[in-house]
Amino acid sequence: MGTVSDTVKNQMLDGLCRNTAFQIAAVHVQLHTGSPGSAGTSNVASNTTRKQATFGTAAASGAISNTVAVEWDDVPATETYTHASLWSASTGGTFLGSDDLSSQAVMTAGDTFRIPAGDIDITL
Repeated sequence: MGTVSDTVKNQMLDGLCRNTAFQIAAVHVQLHTGSPGSAGTSNVASNTTRKQATFGTAAASGAISNTVAVEWDDVPATETYTHASLWSASTGGTFLGSDDLSSQAVMTAGDTFRIPAGDIDITL
């Protein structure tokens, strides 16, 4: 993953060093037409729907990937998706981090955009 938010970094450190709980109930993916910025709120795509991602078990190497494709049907606008951000909720919630897509996706209104299983990789 490109960047992890400062909030997540601090919660992880508190969990490691201060015995505090750190748990996110679900991870939701939002699409962007440029860098999401440090708060995850810049360049949000016209398709503002966040989709929940499903992850497998973390690997011994400190990595985890989505096990189910994440899909947006009938995108509302013609635009190019370049980045994705991760959130703790479908609306509002905590910004978890962001990354650029492996390749830009030029979409036409009405298209379906899909991130295949195994393409959302988070490594620590």
